[in-house]
Amino acid sequence: MSVVSNNSILGKYLSLEQHGKVQVEYVWIDGNNNVRSKTRTVNKVPTTAADLPEWNFDGSSTNQAEGHDSDVLIQPVALYNDPFRGGDNKLVLCATYNPDGTPHKTNHRHACKQQMDAHADQVPWFGIEQEYMFIDPETAKPYGWPKHGFPEPQGKYYCGVGAGKIFGRDIVEAHYRACLFAGINISGVNAEVAPGQFEYQVGPCEGIEMGDQLWMSRYLLERVSEDFGIVVTIHPKPVKGDWNGAGCHTNVSTLAMREEGGLAEIEKAINKIGKRHAEHIAVYGEDNDQRLTGRHETGKIDEFSYGVANRGASIRIPRHVGKEGKGYFEDRRPASNIDPYQVTGIIIESIFMPDEQ
Repeated sequence: MSVVSNNSILGKYLSLEQHGKVQVEYVWIDGNNNVRSKTRTVNKVPTTAADLPEWNFDGSSTNQAEGHDSDVLIQPVALYNDPFRGGDNKLVLCATYNPDGTPHKTNHRHACKQQMDAHADQVPWFGIEQEYMFIDPETAKPYGWPKHGFPEPQGKYYCGVGAGKIFGRDIVEAHYRACLFAGINISGVNAEVAPGQFEYQVGPCEGIEMGDQLWMSRYLLERVSEDFGIVVTIHPKPVKGDWNGAGCHTNVSTLAMREEGGLAEIEKAINKIGKRHAEHIAVYGEDNDQRLTGRHETGKIDEFSYGVANRGASIRIPRHVGKEGKGYFEDRRPASNIDPYQVTGIIIESIFMPDEQ
């Protein structure tokens, strides 16, 4: 079940004076690849994440610790405006650490940042296309689907307009505006191929900011959908059968790829990535085998391929990039439930591996 927020009642409380106090929502990634959060009051408006104190939580309740030693530390790393409370209130993304100060095993940001810092002079840019689906908690089926049977086959829903084609546009619009207010570099949204399925794009983001912003955008999506009483799923194959799965296509470029003659750098990077296909797939999302079947605009999970404008390949070089001879490439293998730190981290690691002698 779900409870729809009553914003007219809530509004009269959110308009009350805070007397100089600021509410900060600490957001972190739990042991199940989901977001969690709790609120802390601070005495002045923070301007960076470094202005905020470290905190902790009960890791035995988030699949991150045992009950006999359950404290997990959360270190603020990225600060955003709070679109739910407004005013000077903030959201802060946090990284998880053990009591001894070492990175928690679920903290994939730490290793990712090491990669990004090591290659900062190459100015890596990313853009991630987050696909997801709305689920009606009353029926446990995709939002807008009939209680019995199935909707019409795919074909009319992608970038569709009108009743009977789009289910959940109000939620999509609310999330879009919440991201803009928060400071997320959201660059667009569209309805996807399956009914009740949507996509938003975040980027371009440089280095570690890609993972930070995608995680916070997911938190915002969950919070907005909570207001509407609708569930969000980022499972890569939410509905079995002849329905598109959901991915997180990851667009990548480095400084050398964006300069004249960059296409050669793109192809060089793709060849390096292809040699580590299995290692990439291992961190490209749970249940991705249900999605990467060679159907529904995907490549096969056990095969690596690339091509210009080929949406059935593992990696696509956009047609305009091939024509201009510089730009970026799109890794189409990542599933919708990826940890973006792992994905962007291994991509940079592969690109900058030493050339074979």
